[in-house]
Amino acid sequence: MKIKKLKPLLINIFKKHGLNIKHAEISSNALLNAELVGAYGHGLSRLKMYCDRINKKVINPKPKIKIKKISQSISHIDANNSIGFVAADIAIKKAIQNAKKTGIGLVAVKNSGHYGLSGYYAEQAVKKNLITMIFTNAPPAVAPHGALKSLFGTNPICFGTPTGSKIPFILDTSISMINRGKIRVAARNNQKIPEGVALDKFGKPTTDAKKALEGVQLPIAGFRGSGLAWMVDILSGVLTGGNHSGKVKDPFDDFSGPQNIGHLFITFKTNLFVNNFNNRIINNIKTIKNLPKIKGIKEIMYPGQNKYKRFKMNSKKEIKISQIIRKDLRILQN
Repeated sequence: MKIKKLKPLLINIFKKHGLNIKHAEISSNALLNAELVGAYGHGLSRLKMYCDRINKKVINPKPKIKIKKISQSISHIDANNSIGFVAADIAIKKAIQNAKKTGIGLVAVKNSGHYGLSGYYAEQAVKKNLITMIFTNAPPAVAPHGALKSLFGTNPICFGTPTGSKIPFILDTSISMINRGKIRVAARNNQKIPEGVALDKFGKPTTDAKKALEGVQLPIAGFRGSGLAWMVDILSGVLTGGNHSGKVKDPFDDFSGPQNIGHLFITFKTNLFVNNFNNRIINNIKTIKNLPKIKGIKEIMYPGQNKYKRFKMNSKKEIKISQIIRKDLRILQN
């Protein structure tokens, strides 16, 4: 389906579920971006989930979002259980605004929900010539190192910086071997997941996506990945006033209340310490790209390059929609 046809369809679905036109457009843009960069686990496959949560009154379609000014640089946002896209959109724009005024912007968000891809918001800051770091927590999926029970989310870590070229450096990675969205897509389509990424509820390795959702996802780098997940839980949950310590509700399965996810957005100017950042980052990337390459590697890529290429390529094509998602779209329109 062409984007020009799909976008108004998504906007109308969100409006039908109570969002105003501005919030519906923000949410639709975020979902479409996920499709265009190839992050299908964060794209249309989640549309029904957001609408279900609105219908169950655990996402507030008409939130009264409050922004508390702590200082010229620091803001604290109470998202009033809004859809996460809207809370994050307000937060990154406020962080950018603060950074442009003072050199640094620090924005914490509480009472939010799942906001899609962290990299989507990082790109907005980088386009304004800012460096950014973004953190958000998620429902339990990963067991702390040494524990038998899931508690941490896949808690993504995101970093973005200008590069002196049109392609930004965007590192957006979950602390798990693969993100939970990919496992959900696999489960819905009866597909296998790779070996070594999850355990079933009995602690045995599994490639069955449905059993993985009932079990535990494995962190990157063993105890180090577990430590990073803990760090993100503190930064985005404990610090912000959001839920933490395994209390974030699963958006697909738990409708007992709002998620109260916390986010933390940090943005700052590239010239805080040096006036020639642009030259230095160009030299940094050039030096690394010119290193000797192992067999089969044509180019050393920095984070964000492949995603940029996918976005450009997919923007010229129609978005492929599976039969399952087509069914969702038909149901949600009626």
